[in-house]
Amino acid sequence: MPSFAGFPVWLNVVAFAVSAGAVWIAGTRLSYYVDAISRHTGLGQAVLGVFLLGGITSLPEIAVAGTASFGGNAPLAVNNLLGGFSMQVAVLAVADLAMRQHALTFAVPNPIVLLQGALGILLVALVCFGIAVGDIAILGAGAWTWGVFALFLFAIRLIARSERQPSWQVVGQPPGPEIGQTETAAEHSLRHAVIGTAVAAAVILCAGYVLSESGEALAEQTGLGSSFFGAVFVAISTSLPEVSTVLAAVRLRRYVMAVSDIFGTNLFDLAVIFLVDLFYFGGPVLNEVGQFSIVAGLIGILVTGLYLVGLIERRNPLVFGIGLDTIAVVVTYLGGIGFLYTLR
Repeated sequence: MPSFAGFPVWLNVVAFAVSAGAVWIAGTRLSYYVDAISRHTGLGQAVLGVFLLGGITSLPEIAVAGTASFGGNAPLAVNNLLGGFSMQVAVLAVADLAMRQHALTFAVPNPIVLLQGALGILLVALVCFGIAVGDIAILGAGAWTWGVFALFLFAIRLIARSERQPSWQVVGQPPGPEIGQTETAAEHSLRHAVIGTAVAAAVILCAGYVLSESGEALAEQTGLGSSFFGAVFVAISTSLPEVSTVLAAVRLRRYVMAVSDIFGTNLFDLAVIFLVDLFYFGGPVLNEVGQFSIVAGLIGILVTGLYLVGLIERRNPLVFGIGLDTIAVVVTYLGGIGFLYTLR
């Protein structure tokens, strides 16, 4: 593979932009294919949102983190994942803006998303704790990252069981039918939807690799540094599948799928830190990062917590057609990015 570090800045910018566009298009199609799979199989939106959308839209982060860890760039790998955690939650603000008539958190009638968000907070808190106190190597990875991976497996099992046997009942109905407009792709056969999903996943993975390599090169060429560039620009670009899939899900009025995609992606992204640790040859990866990464993780906890409050309350307060919780998330995220810039 070519070395992007040897390319001029303009060529890396072009590669970065083109791959980001490919990720966007594939992510948009992916949401319709997953909706078709849901219609044909009867599987719940929450399960598909976590396991299929969440897993596939995590592929760019996996590509970025994997190539960065193989290349010995631990800060870029970890900060991309932690920065992506908060960035992806902020993506829900775009979905809220697209709805206009109701707050997104008011329109989600499935309490399983509360479980997904809470488990994400536990995972990122565990990562931050491991960074703060230091890690020790056990069987090729750090003890804390082993704990993160174990909690991830437990979380996936818990979500699947809760979807099959819900123990909470929603009071009040969401605004309008859950299934809204249809789209040509959503009406295709199950076979076509599965093939389309596989193709979209392949595009997202390949484009994610280009995002990784060009992004790491630009981090050095622009002088912004791996930590800030990874937590902000690379995290934003690798969150493009989530933006496109969430917007498509909102157009279909698949609100549970939209939120589950974000919370599910975050679960997968944090589990990838364990893989980064396995592939990194310089000792426990959490020892290679510090205050910057902790702050990036805390921003993710804050924005997720704000949306959990909105999901629990389900009041529907709007300001200019946008939910109050979304406004709080955007202000918190942008303020956090500004603070991270001072720590770069």
